[in-house]
Amino acid sequence: MQNYPVRASHRPCLAPERLEALLVEHFGSATASGTDRIASWGALSRLVVRAAGKELQVDVTMNPKVPEEVARETIARYNRFLEAATGFSTKERAKRLRKSALAGGTGA
Repeated sequence: MQNYPVRASHRPCLAPERLEALLVEHFGSATASGTDRIASWGALSRLVVRAAGKELQVDVTMNPKVPEEVARETIARYNRFLEAATGFSTKERAKRLRKSALAGGTGA
């Protein structure tokens, strides 16, 4: 499970209905289970997203046995979905994750 920070301007995207609309836009379909929104496409066997305060919580199950071109398209769609939902590009998300890992790893 991964938590992604969300820009203040994109926090309305954390509403379950908006997350579902984004999943449909990027993956073609989505289902609801409480506040969770679930989709699958290509190499994504199961993608579960939900709001967690000011963050987007994502749980991904991948299928490694797909053709390479399907895997590439899946990654591209997943990154476009995350950018639309969080407001941060792939590069910005990676930088923030590295920064939070360093901050959490120092100390004790």
